[in-house]
Amino acid sequence: MIKVGTCGFSAARKRLFSSVDVVETQKTFYTIVKESTLEKWREDAPFSFEFTVKALQIITHPPQSPTYKKLGEEIGDRSNYGFFKPTSEVDKAMELTLNTARILRAKVVVLQTPASFKPDDENIKNVINFFKKWRSPVFQFVWEPRGKWDEMTIREVLEETGISHAVDPFKNQYLGGEIAYFRLHGRGKGYRYTYTDEDFEELKNFIPPGKISYVMFNNTNMFEDAVRFKEFLKRG
Repeated sequence: MIKVGTCGFSAARKRLFSSVDVVETQKTFYTIVKESTLEKWREDAPFSFEFTVKALQIITHPPQSPTYKKLGEEIGDRSNYGFFKPTSEVDKAMELTLNTARILRAKVVVLQTPASFKPDDENIKNVINFFKKWRSPVFQFVWEPRGKWDEMTIREVLEETGISHAVDPFKNQYLGGEIAYFRLHGRGKGYRYTYTDEDFEELKNFIPPGKISYVMFNNTNMFEDAVRFKEFLKRG
């Protein structure tokens, strides 16, 4: 029920595939990855290895985001990008993201919004309508809101849409969904943090019983910490 992995290819692929359960693709957020590249990732991984897909930034981030420097694509009307806007540009980016997920045989698609995506009426309406429109029996969508979103509003979005909450449980409470999806960004020193056994004990207690739970390390020491956490769980 607990799947442990990393956000990105944090080690040589052969070593990563044999050491953790799942990897969240990061390149798929920054740019449109060639199908041949995706097919190679899937071919190189064991059949049982799982990918989760971080959705293309065109869906969630506005063009003012510095991450657009890595997009490698020409963009048109800047007002049509990001923040789950009901535009053809966002729809096309979602179609590309779901095609990526199909090629990788991914079940989970991760959509992370920046702190600039605030809980105003328009954004709340857009995020609810977006996930209702793209609701799927094939994929489980998880949403990680950054910034000052209150728990009541997040719960409203989850209940209206059926998506799951992605969260760093050391920073905010997991608020529900079909699955639990933890993205661990480090403590204290941030991404440069190395998790301790005491942290692992705390983390284990965050995991909701009876749900498939993803524990995804996203710190500079992510690979080593993921391997250590798997060993920690084996020890009971």
